[in-house]
Amino acid sequence: MSKYVVNNNSIDTIMGWIKAGEIAIPEIQRPFVWDASKVRDLMDSLYQGFPIGYIITWRNPDTKLKDGTTSHGKKILIDGQQRITAMTAALLGEEVVGSDYKKKRIKISFNPKEEKFEVFNPAIEKNSEWVGDISSFFKNGFDMFGFVHQYCSINEISDQNKIGQIINRLVNIRFSNIGIIELSHELDIETVTEIFIRINSQGVVLSQADFAMSKIAVNEIYNGVLIRKTIDYFCHLAKNPADFSTIQTNDSQFASTHYFDKIKWIKDHHESLYIPDYSDLLRVAFTSKFLRGRLSNLVSLLSGRDFETREYKEVIAEQAFATLEEGVLAFVNETNFKRYLMIVKSAGIINKSLIRSQNTLNFGYILYLLLRDKKVDQAIITKTVRKWLVLSILTGRYSGSPESWFEFDVRRFKSAVDVEQYVKNVEDGELSDAFWNNILVTRLNTSVASSPYFNLFLMAQIKSSDKGFLSKEVEVRHLIEERGDIHHIFPKKHLQRNGINNRGQYNQIANYVYTQQEINIAIKDQSPAEYMKKMKEQCNTKIIKLGEIDDYTLLQENLKENCIPDEIYNMDFNQYEEFLELRRKLMAIKIKEFYFAL
Repeated sequence: MSKYVVNNNSIDTIMGWIKAGEIAIPEIQRPFVWDASKVRDLMDSLYQGFPIGYIITWRNPDTKLKDGTTSHGKKILIDGQQRITAMTAALLGEEVVGSDYKKKRIKISFNPKEEKFEVFNPAIEKNSEWVGDISSFFKNGFDMFGFVHQYCSINEISDQNKIGQIINRLVNIRFSNIGIIELSHELDIETVTEIFIRINSQGVVLSQADFAMSKIAVNEIYNGVLIRKTIDYFCHLAKNPADFSTIQTNDSQFASTHYFDKIKWIKDHHESLYIPDYSDLLRVAFTSKFLRGRLSNLVSLLSGRDFETREYKEVIAEQAFATLEEGVLAFVNETNFKRYLMIVKSAGIINKSLIRSQNTLNFGYILYLLLRDKKVDQAIITKTVRKWLVLSILTGRYSGSPESWFEFDVRRFKSAVDVEQYVKNVEDGELSDAFWNNILVTRLNTSVASSPYFNLFLMAQIKSSDKGFLSKEVEVRHLIEERGDIHHIFPKKHLQRNGINNRGQYNQIANYVYTQQEINIAIKDQSPAEYMKKMKEQCNTKIIKLGEIDDYTLLQENLKENCIPDEIYNMDFNQYEEFLELRRKLMAIKIKEFYFAL
């Protein structure tokens, strides 16, 4: 079977197909990413007769309807949307939606005398040699002879015939041919998905989520356009709430729907801990409702594929869209979203810097939504999701490609009679004594400040309301919230001065601690033995010189909270390696106690 056929069609014909709805542009409501200069260059290429690449389309599989008849699928524009949009903007004068969701005109100007294209600007507007907007040439009723006569008269050009030929050449851009690669409608979804994600657009490899979103957007029967806009606008407003009024004004039709009512709360939600993009939202909605991990399966389901018979049935597509809509609306639900974030914060994850894995946050939300659907008690949901988030970070469960683990875990949580017992079973298998006493200690042997294991230690400190190193009142939580600095327990200059110059040595995370800047400045380059001697004297004399702690009991408690071994009082660079080993073990113990107390 041939995977595709190649044809040539004129721009005019393709524009007619789009207007007639024979080709669906799935991204038409999404921001136009080209800048105006690229549109200008495209027009110049067409004028010069240069090739501008192929357009790739795919017709949806034919699906069986309830009455036994067959529905022929609409063609989807797989690749070439930016070029098609650029042509409709420049030649037909249509507005495009910018990255801020504001509609705008892209005017491309033309100088017939020099046969040159340029982006419209004020200087061009004042120069009679330039035609400010070439779309005027393509409007019905354009009088070419009248234009040529007037242009030549104003610009004192004697050779009207030459200008006429130039304008005629420009107008005939609409009859330029573009190659169209049409993928066979008999190709299976997996093959089309593979083709789709291998296509590069602006140097960015397209993903399965892009293909799924395109599939959603072209469906006009089962609310596909509305589902797509709900996803797009929610994610955009989560990141750029100031664009709310623009979206409301420019898309008044959508703004009048209940979908818009369900997402508008996000404009007032000023929280950067979890800002999902459309891929995150789609994955959470899909996996929580369909119990599947591969987004390519979503495309199959939305196409109506029966996984057993390998046929395409309309009833499956209808149900898939309805289920996906439920998942999307559950994700954007204000109560769900805020309650989930409360659980995340209750695990000590109060700042985005503490969790690098968006996949972990995504599955946490999947689990929350799944357990709500199972009618699990809210207290159990809170505890289970909180522990699973930390367990996932501890084991690196969703690092790399998460799809297989997502599907594995969501199905087992779905079938589990006792979800707490399921978590306990995973703990027993993956968090053994060997993990806590050896593996975790080894993983703390790193100089990567963003290490998830150092972040787990900080989360444990936040959860315990621990104070910063040598601080009497200021908590680690406060220092992180105010973007405080991480400092060295063994000052870097002290180590360097004594021959420890390797960054991987003095920047060990076991040498890191959060403390107030003024305390760090007061310590300077002193060895721990030196500045801890002063802390002891401070506790005896009550004369404050370093921080505010003036009680020995409080000092010992502070060292314990920060996992500083008692040997610190007598340590300098000679005992640095010994200190690191002791502290890693104490940090591992703290993380273990933190996990089991969740």
